[in-house]
Order: sequence, then C-alpha cells, then structure tokens
Amino acid sequence: MKEFFAEIADKFTRCFIANGYWKWIRDGFVKSLIITFFAILLGFVIGIVLATIRSSYDKNVESLKLRGGIGYILLKIANAICKIYITVVRGIPVVVQLMIWYFVILLSQESTVVAIVAFGFNSGAYVAEIFRGGIMSIDVGQFEAGRSLGFNYVQTMIHIVIPQAIKTVLPTLLNEVIAVLKETSVAGYVGIMDLTKAGDLIRGRTFEAFTPLIAVAIIYLLTVIILTALFTRIERRLRNSER
Repeated sequence: MKEFFAEIADKFTRCFIANGYWKWIRDGFVKSLIITFFAILLGFVIGIVLATIRSSYDKNVESLKLRGGIGYILLKIANAICKIYITVVRGIPVVVQLMIWYFVILLSQESTVVAIVAFGFNSGAYVAEIFRGGIMSIDVGQFEAGRSLGFNYVQTMIHIVIPQAIKTVLPTLLNEVIAVLKETSVAGYVGIMDLTKAGDLIRGRTFEAFTPLIAVAIIYLLTVIILTALFTRIERRLRNSER
C-alpha cells in the first residue's frame, strides 16, 4: 500500500509539479471557460433572433398569408433562411465547422476569436430551436395581453413572451451550456491550448496518460456540477418569484 501511494505521488509530481505543467492545466481551463462564456453569449443572441423569426412566422402565417403584402414575403424569406441555417449547422460536426471557420472563413483572425465565433454560431442553431419551443408554448393570450397594454408585436415579445420562454426552457439551456463547454475540447484542432489540449501535451511530455487525462476529466465534471447547481438555484428563484 505504501508503494502504491508513493507511485501515485511520483506520477502526480511528474505530471503537474515538475516543469510547472500545472500551469498548462490552469491556462487551458481558463481558455476553455473564456471560449465557452463568449460562445454562449453569441449563441444566445443568434438563437433568440432566429427563434423570434421562426415562431413569429409559425404563429402568424395564416393571417399574414391572407393579408399578403411585403411583410409576409419578407418574413417568409427570413424564416426560410433561418431554417436553412439551422439545418446546415446541426447537420455538420462541430469540429468540421471549427476548421472551416479557421482555415477558410476567418483566416487572419486569432484562434480564440475563431473558436468563439465557430462555437457561438453552432450553439445559435440549437438555442434557436430551444427558444422556439419555449415561445410556441406560451399561450396566445399573453400576446393579446401585450396588445391590450399598448405594446406592438416586437415589444410584446421582448417584455412579455421571451422572459416567460426563458423560464420554461432554462433546464434545456443548461444542457446547451454544458454541451458547449464539452465541445471546446476540440479547440486544439486549430492550435488552441484549451484544457483537453493541455492534458494531452502533458501526456506527450511525460508518457503518462492516466494522471493528466483523469485530471482533465475531473475538472470538466466538477465544472458541470457547479453549473448544474447554479442553474438549479436560478430556476428555483424564478419559480419562487412567480408565487
């Protein structure tokens, strides 16, 4: 038993303490969090815009079709563009999208910026469908209540419908945040020193796979646990505020 713990201590020292390899893990983790945070912000903005367009078309298509005019045509075109975007993004693996953004579209940009854009645009397609489901679940009476308060359609969406939709889809949004965090593990494909890349580099330097990779896995797991607890607390507060 003494030899077992001595071996573990030796592996830990070689993988993290010697040559300051622990700094790679620290810097990689910070980089992963930065990419995740800004990608989620970008994805939420894109997703809410797409969801608003798609749900507006789905809810009002019959009345707009009867009325006709340029408004119906523009909304129909916008809805078609949104559907194409969502289909294309959800149909291509995120690592392929990342490499397309890095090697084809944003050639001269810094790799972290490229990763934020790539993961953000990818997340936007999923957030759009999450929010669309939430908006479609809101009773039509909420739209009528907004109109009775003097709000136009856009104001009703911003002040009444979207806040209620966020409460409805919050658990699903947590899954998307977690998914983006884990997706950042492929950022190393474009030369980014993220958490997974840091663990892999330590493995290559020390020829010890178990210790650094398990450490990376534990860090991801603990981060997900913390995010889950945070979202649960937010959800509980929102639920209490309705009472």
